[in-house]
Formats: sequence, structure tokens, C-alpha cells
Amino acid sequence: MLSDELFQGRYRVPSTRLAGYDYGQSGAYFVTICTQGRQPHFGTVEVPGHDWAAAIVRPTPLGKRVLTGWASIPQFAPFATLDAFVLMPDHLHGVLLFDKPTPDDTPLPYANRFGPQRENLASVLRGFKSGVTTFARMHGLPFQWQARFHDRIIRSAHELTRIRHYIVTNPSRWEKEWDNGEGLYR
Repeated sequence: MLSDELFQGRYRVPSTRLAGYDYGQSGAYFVTICTQGRQPHFGTVEVPGHDWAAAIVRPTPLGKRVLTGWASIPQFAPFATLDAFVLMPDHLHGVLLFDKPTPDDTPLPYANRFGPQRENLASVLRGFKSGVTTFARMHGLPFQWQARFHDRIIRSAHELTRIRHYIVTNPSRWEKEWDNGEGLYR
């Protein structure tokens, strides 16, 4: 008998997605995407006058490509609107708002759609990550994304406000979260 951790006799990592939720439906999604091994490929945090509240991220060429790639999401996913976003040296946080027409015969909100995975959160992020990876390869930059991404379905206006604040203040917390001497998170 196979364990729940095995598929066809091999180990698998359980999904982090909300079971039964249709990630292609209209809604607000908070995402975090990291570099492989949390390597700081995207830039450096600069602190003007030692004032961490004013900290900014100075992007590398790859970091600049992340910024333009994120900004282009609505061009290939016209149902997506960009909201709060921050680029950090080894990850990014962003909020995507999906707004799709809802026909009268739409299934219940938590009905899962099987079949080709397009026009959903995973396909949008796959396209974004692919564009950045292609740029890195074309320019001979050693780079890989972490295989997965973290997401949170935003369920209220209050939660959206909290997440926006978390995103825009992320650079100010870098010193507390990153041990610059060792390159490891505390």
C-alpha cells in the first residue's frame, strides 16, 4: 500500500493550493515568488542615511527584467490588474486582481475546473517566470526560480489593506530578516 506522500511509488510534495478552489475565478491574490536557494539575484537593499523606513531596492539588470515582466502581466492576461508590488533581492511580493465576466451559468465559486490550465493564477505566474528565465539565459546570467510560489486568496478589504502595507514596507524589514554577514535568514 502506498503512503499518501507517494504517487506511483515516488515521493511527491503536497499541493499548497486551497483544495477545490478555482484559481481562475475573479478575486484578489497575494503571491510571493522566491529565487532558488534565496539567492539575491534581483538587487540590493539601500538604506539612505541609515533610515530603514526609507530603504529601497536597487535592481540588477535581472531585477529590472522582473519589474518589466510584472508590469506586462495585463498584456498577456487582460483579466489581471496589478496592485501592490515590491521587488526584493531574492523574492517578490505582489497582489493580482482577477476580474472576469461571470456568465449566469457559472459554477459555484469553489467548483474546480479540470482541463487545460490557462487563465488562472498558476498559468499567469508561469508565463511571468518564464519570461524572466528566458532573459537570464539569453544574457548568460546564472538564475533559477524556486519551483513553487506562495499564494493567499485575499478575502476582505481589511486583509487587502494589511497585505498592501506589508508589501510596501518589506524593504524596511530587510535588516531584521536578513543576516548580511552570512547571507541567511534569521
